[in-house]
Amino acid sequence: MSDPTAASSGPALDQGAETRLDDSRKQDKPRSLGSDAWRELRRKPAFVISLVIIVLILLIALFPGLFSHVDPNAADINHARQGPSGQAWFGYDVQGSDMFSRVIYGTRASLLVGVLSTIGTVIIGALVGIVSGYYGRWADSLLSRFADIFAGLPFVLGAIVILMTFNAPGSNPGEVRIITQVVLSIAVLSWPVAMRIMRAATLVAKQQDYVKAARGLGAGPLRIIFRHLMPNTVAPVMVYATIALGANIGAEATLAYLGIGLHAPVVSWGVMISDARDYFTVAPHMVLFPAAFVSITVLAFVMLGDAVRDALDPKSR
Repeated sequence: MSDPTAASSGPALDQGAETRLDDSRKQDKPRSLGSDAWRELRRKPAFVISLVIIVLILLIALFPGLFSHVDPNAADINHARQGPSGQAWFGYDVQGSDMFSRVIYGTRASLLVGVLSTIGTVIIGALVGIVSGYYGRWADSLLSRFADIFAGLPFVLGAIVILMTFNAPGSNPGEVRIITQVVLSIAVLSWPVAMRIMRAATLVAKQQDYVKAARGLGAGPLRIIFRHLMPNTVAPVMVYATIALGANIGAEATLAYLGIGLHAPVVSWGVMISDARDYFTVAPHMVLFPAAFVSITVLAFVMLGDAVRDALDPKSR
């Protein structure tokens, strides 16, 4: 006679074996580059810390009223240059304005310049680089030499020439106009790096079989560039953009400190540092707090870019 216990346990054992087999298949299934990179990023403390800082900076820029209810332009000369206290955590500036409120509300302008100038840098550099790498020959030589001209310009000198050309001494351009000019100046002087990265990636990608197959099927240059090459070459440029965003925020502060970038009535970290440069010995808090926000933000974007680059590059693991 057959054992009823064995008969009843047979299907259960088979089901358990199938479950284990399915789990092993899921584990053995190859992951995509994106999922593999995300798996590596989650293990990096530098990525988590930088991401938390960047999210906090974005929240401050988008919703400054959640962090400070004080008008950043309100001034009381009786509090001029007073240090940090319970009433004003970061102290007061030379006009008697609350430094904490100005740092909070200045985040938006500094971040806006950094983001817009980075977008301009990526667009110009990516388009020139992919055209240069795809067509090669005389087009590559011409565009590469054109990029070398801009790459050879010292950033500060080039920015001074551009901004002083558009703004005569003593002129007072509007807030939107001066932000636009600073953004364009940074983008025009920074795009050659993105161009070289995109060009190198395009030279490798255009030799791949999918590009040759698309060309053999009669696809035109524009279709090959935007449909096949661009999605497969933009990753290294985006990694560079993450690092460049932090550098561009620092560039805004540099230009404002030199007196050729943003200025009042715009509230930004660079403008605050520029206004406080003559009072560092008597009121160091006026420089230290906005400078600390600049440094922390730049460091966060650089750390994020380094972590993403390492995660997307299997050779670095």
